[in-house]
Amino acid sequence: MVDQGYVYILASTYKHLYVGVTSEIESRIRQHKDKTHPDSFTARYRIDRLVHLERFAMIDDAIAREKRLKRWSRIKKIQLIVAHNPTWRDLSEEWGKPIDRPDEVISPKPLS
Repeated sequence: MVDQGYVYILASTYKHLYVGVTSEIESRIRQHKDKTHPDSFTARYRIDRLVHLERFAMIDDAIAREKRLKRWSRIKKIQLIVAHNPTWRDLSEEWGKPIDRPDEVISPKPLS
């Protein structure tokens, strides 16, 4: 049984929007970026930048939220994106990249 779910908004460089829901966000975004389904709306319009993401404890809540967002006007969706991501940065751009680790480990000072 799937518990958590994600609602996401993707954008193209021309600000075409797509609202989706998934239980496996990283693999779903990778599918969009790789154009796994070449005839899909997101592939045809090159919509592959993750600009908004919400996580829910239950997939049913995520599905309900996706349905509400899809009924929103375009301007209301843009306002949501700008409120949380004003530069429209791709929130997934760092996924899968190595994490920089400091060369030396700094131990906390002992409590006196």
